[in-house]
Amino acid sequence: MSEKETKTQYRIRNWSQYNAALKQRGSLTFWVDEEVLAVWLNDEKTGNRGASPTYSDLAIATMSTMGSVFNLAGRQTQGLIESLFELMRIELTVPDYSTVSRRLGKLSVSLPIIEGQGARHVVVDSTGIKVYGEGEWKVRQHGYSKRRTWRKLHLGVDEKTGEILAAVVSTNNVTDDEAFEDLLDAVAEETEVVWADGAYDKRKCYEAIDSRGARANIPPRVDAQYWSEEGETHARNQNLAHIDQLGRTQWKQESGYHRRSLAETAMFRFKTIFGNTCSRRTFDNQATELLLACVALNRMTHLGMPDSYALNS
Repeated sequence: MSEKETKTQYRIRNWSQYNAALKQRGSLTFWVDEEVLAVWLNDEKTGNRGASPTYSDLAIATMSTMGSVFNLAGRQTQGLIESLFELMRIELTVPDYSTVSRRLGKLSVSLPIIEGQGARHVVVDSTGIKVYGEGEWKVRQHGYSKRRTWRKLHLGVDEKTGEILAAVVSTNNVTDDEAFEDLLDAVAEETEVVWADGAYDKRKCYEAIDSRGARANIPPRVDAQYWSEEGETHARNQNLAHIDQLGRTQWKQESGYHRRSLAETAMFRFKTIFGNTCSRRTFDNQATELLLACVALNRMTHLGMPDSYALNS
């Protein structure tokens, strides 16, 4: 009778720092800090006809972020911020739910990235996010729809830091390879290697990677044929030759393909913290909601991540 394999156990080296980071994630004043308060109200004129917005873009973004981080509906988020300002004795008004909804989809979102990390090793993947549930009236009149609607969140994750370097939101009928070029274009820094799964084994994906001067690490499909017109030096043909020589399992080990799982880890973290649904009703608002959640996840990453090691490896 064979002995059962012992599951690898891990211990965190930097538990004190990581514990402090976890607590900081729940701090209201981490998300609504002095920088946010200083520009809460909009002092800039739009130059367009009509009155300028009362609240800054950062105020609107903060409202959405607080709702995502603390899993609150729009009016509950408004109540939370109003009570926070009251406790802090800050005389600022808070945008209501309709104001946030009206302006959210028009916001420009930039991901906070720690610079100076050198050429990036980017891991890409996508995941499905369910949209807001069907309205009560529609369900009562027509019943639940058999077809569920999803949004796809495409991510480019830094292999070293775990940061989300790029994020693209699409409808569920957009394939991974169709969103790939836009995803790479959103990576602002130099890219050295791109890891992806077999869904990206397309000529246009290799061309997009090559145009950035990066190296592709994508497993060819099981029934893949050599691209004879590309020559032996093409990255895909080289990968396929190595697989033929070593076997797919050995190639994955030697090429570092296992690092692609870091994208799955990022997806898991995202859904664990923010859930698997969008609370907004329009595509533009849903896209901004998801992008702002990516911003929040990067800020959490910057606070501190666990540095773990195996005990029985």
